[in-house]
Amino acid sequence: MPEPVSVSEISIKSSEFLDYLSVERGSSPLTIRNYRHYLKRFVDFLKKENLGSGLSDINQEVIRTYRVYLSGLPGEKGEVLSRKTQGYHVIALRSFLKWLIRNDYKVMAPDKIELPKIPERQIKFLNGEQMERLLNAPSASTIQGKRDKAILEVFFSTGLRVSELVGLDRDKIDLERREFGVTGKGGKARVVFLSTRAAEFVKKYIADRKDHYNPLFIRHKGKVDPTLPDEKMRLTSRSMQRMVKKYVRQIKLPIDASCHSIRHAFATDLLMAGADLRSVQEMLGHKNVSTTQIYTHVTNKQLRDIHETFHGRGK
Repeated sequence: MPEPVSVSEISIKSSEFLDYLSVERGSSPLTIRNYRHYLKRFVDFLKKENLGSGLSDINQEVIRTYRVYLSGLPGEKGEVLSRKTQGYHVIALRSFLKWLIRNDYKVMAPDKIELPKIPERQIKFLNGEQMERLLNAPSASTIQGKRDKAILEVFFSTGLRVSELVGLDRDKIDLERREFGVTGKGGKARVVFLSTRAAEFVKKYIADRKDHYNPLFIRHKGKVDPTLPDEKMRLTSRSMQRMVKKYVRQIKLPIDASCHSIRHAFATDLLMAGADLRSVQEMLGHKNVSTTQIYTHVTNKQLRDIHETFHGRGK
């Protein structure tokens, strides 16, 4: 049985845990970055409060104090850290403890740490008319407009996460078969499909490009140095988010839609048309069907129709 380790060694163990997530679990760089931040915050808290020097010192009282500490930290916009973000810290700590147990370290049982209750997730839902307006917002008179149009069409056609869309390369997409493979969260691979409309707009955008860069979507503003490597030209997730927000404001949508809102629209459009939940789960790349079930509330119209059709007293 390994000996209890000091707080400084906890940092080493957390680094090994992050390597495990990256190499063996195939977690995304964003997940690794976030977990590193959350675990470092816990280690810094232990040092600051002088609450113990070894893994065996981590107990329910320490965790309770840590939870109080988190609840008083400032968030991004100045207010206190949201319950959702506090929950992410706790999830990272529980995952770390589970990994330590699997590696024969004597630590507190992770299931003794309760997750904070978080209000049910509210989906920002775009209806069909709003989605159509958003898709038609970019002007096709410039290369940037053609790119933005292609991005929005691919988003809505595939339901990709923004990180998955950013990572697409020209040589990995079969525009004739209108399909390609992506690797999502946790290294989960899936095949996604383009609509005829999305494929046509991607073809138009590529045809207007006069560069050799392999990323499917690149930046077009500013001076472009032809010697720059592909990754310097690839459009970033943040740039795509800003682009979507720009068009949302431009057409004055009543909700603050985002890239993820288009993913929601993709899922709800399929469900409203009668697609089964398992198929939508596969297309979204969700590990658990429970994650996909958050979209089912928008299919209430179908339930109403069934109720009115088959409920005797309602006739």
